[in-house]
Amino acid sequence: MIKGRAQAHLTRTPGEEMISRQTKKSLKAGMVVRLNIPTDLSPAAVATISEMLRQLLADVFALYVKTKSFHWHMSGPHFHDYHLLLDEQATEIFAMTDPIAKRSRKIGGTTLRSIGDIAQHQRLLDNDERSATAKSMFEELHADSRCLTKLMRAAHDVCDEFNDVATASLLEIWIDEAECRTWFLHQTLHGWN
Repeated sequence: MIKGRAQAHLTRTPGEEMISRQTKKSLKAGMVVRLNIPTDLSPAAVATISEMLRQLLADVFALYVKTKSFHWHMSGPHFHDYHLLLDEQATEIFAMTDPIAKRSRKIGGTTLRSIGDIAQHQRLLDNDERSATAKSMFEELHADSRCLTKLMRAAHDVCDEFNDVATASLLEIWIDEAECRTWFLHQTLHGWN
């Protein structure tokens, strides 16, 4: 079981839909937020998996922005090749975002709503350095790619716990893609060693 933000308490009274305490608080505050849960996954599974997906989506956005930033700020003798590699990787990373958000919604969960929401949920660190070498950029992306892979494996374990094969299947594809990105980054770094 994931600890921290992933723990959600769900309540139900006879004749009403399953909704989280946070949703009830929002309803009392006058905000209309209602989640119908169109799935056979348990309410606890929906809460845990959708929170895990929210964190994963925040991490993917963080890695996307960092990869694009490094793509824009790359310099050096292999600029063209590195620029294209990072653009390709950023495109692949960004392609994960919509399926992650939609998966959470399909099972009745919520997803990220803003840049602030991303900042609250991301585990991968931003990089705001004004100047970085190509090597340091690749080292950081390599480390982040490996970290993202580990986080996705942990997410897969959560899906297995709740028998959510659909989310697990998506994660398997994204893990394979992340391993490929990590391999390319590693091979690029190998030239510096």
